[in-house]
Amino acid sequence: MDPLHISPEEFRRLAASVCDLSAEWIAALDGRAIFPATSGSLSERLFNTDLPESGMGADALAALHDVFAHSRAQNGRFFGYVQGPGEPVAALGDLAASIINQNMTAWRSSPSGVTIERTVVRWLAEAVGCKGFFGTLTGGGSAANLMGLTMAREARTPANERGLYGAGRGAVYASEQVHMAVPKAVAMIGIGRENLRTIPCDADYRMNLSNLEEAIRSDKSDGTTPIAVVASAGTVNTGAIDPLREIAEIAHAHGAWMHVDGAYGALAAIAAPEKFDGLELADSLSLDPHKWLYQPLDCGCLLYRDLDIARRTFKYTGDYAKQLSSDPIEGFAFFEESIELSRRFRALKLWLSLRYHGMKAFREAIARDLHHAKRLADAVAKCAQLELVAYSGLSAVCFRYVVSPHASESERDRLNLAILKRLIARGRVYLSNTMLQGKFCLRACIVSHLTKDPDIDAVVPEVLAAAAEVDKS
Repeated sequence: MDPLHISPEEFRRLAASVCDLSAEWIAALDGRAIFPATSGSLSERLFNTDLPESGMGADALAALHDVFAHSRAQNGRFFGYVQGPGEPVAALGDLAASIINQNMTAWRSSPSGVTIERTVVRWLAEAVGCKGFFGTLTGGGSAANLMGLTMAREARTPANERGLYGAGRGAVYASEQVHMAVPKAVAMIGIGRENLRTIPCDADYRMNLSNLEEAIRSDKSDGTTPIAVVASAGTVNTGAIDPLREIAEIAHAHGAWMHVDGAYGALAAIAAPEKFDGLELADSLSLDPHKWLYQPLDCGCLLYRDLDIARRTFKYTGDYAKQLSSDPIEGFAFFEESIELSRRFRALKLWLSLRYHGMKAFREAIARDLHHAKRLADAVAKCAQLELVAYSGLSAVCFRYVVSPHASESERDRLNLAILKRLIARGRVYLSNTMLQGKFCLRACIVSHLTKDPDIDAVVPEVLAAAAEVDKS
């Protein structure tokens, strides 16, 4: 007998218990403390247990109550990082994807799955104004940025066969606000972080065009090849959008690839395309549906213009994986255009979610997030005890408690750190932090369809209350 056998009836019982627990979580989500009442020692005691030799059966699922209880509740007042709340219809898609367990290598591995992923990629490209782009779903923006920059390297300084040794120096250009995924990618593809030029930003945290032009010209005069310029369509710190059209013109004039890191912000082009002028000029573009399409983790995407370069970069097929058909559909293989071979059916949740709600609903939800960010920025600006440090017009708002006018910058930094810790401990509102102009700032990022006006209106009072508690202590 199969030692791992579960009857359909037993699966229904187990699934029903998980669905009931999930429904209870959703029903109570708004009233939950955002950060659980837990500690490192308690989580270790609950979950870092010995591996059971004999199965526990249905009792194994009882621990899910503790898993839920010791998890962060990403409700409408969760403004930390850039993370969507996890749309429930999409979560059902994840369950179905795990049950049928398709491997998204090629059409012959999953006819429905590969067709759905190619369809979803087309939908995303069209939604952000990049009709005709090709692409693939990834684990997230880090993988998408890595793949985009690998394509850039292979297009400008080919290294797949002979390596970079003897190829001459090449450089990548990005603003000083670039996401940490880009320096990591530059290191991993062999260019080296010493050859990543960080370009200063203007007062609005957007890449300075004259500094970019100057850096490229200086490198070219020394015989260094401009490989790629990375523009941000929403920096993770402030949501600033680099001048995309102008950067594309500079990059292409110098023979450089233009990659756009749009993992945070580019999907807002669905609701506010005017903010992303020039996005369609990118050679490659990263997106994260698990951010601003509210999908469960993980669901990233790389879009690119030139299919031939993608295949030149990633195509390497063992005899055991040779395609058996020359038909353009039945012979299609994602592994000839992607870094991955084994890939889960990420597209199913997004496909179901978009079909269930329709693009109009997502467009309206993103527009509400943009409205809520402005509402918060206005509230901060009106509060004499707070200083608005950055608001780009996207959905990140950075500010801090000002203390007294005689306090030093280090004193203000220490106080705002203490306020942030106290705010999270209070459990009603969750903010993150960043450093801007050498200042420790509180940061709210609104990418949740669950957020309502009262959630936004709670932020300033909660910060002031936390500050008062810190002052008393």
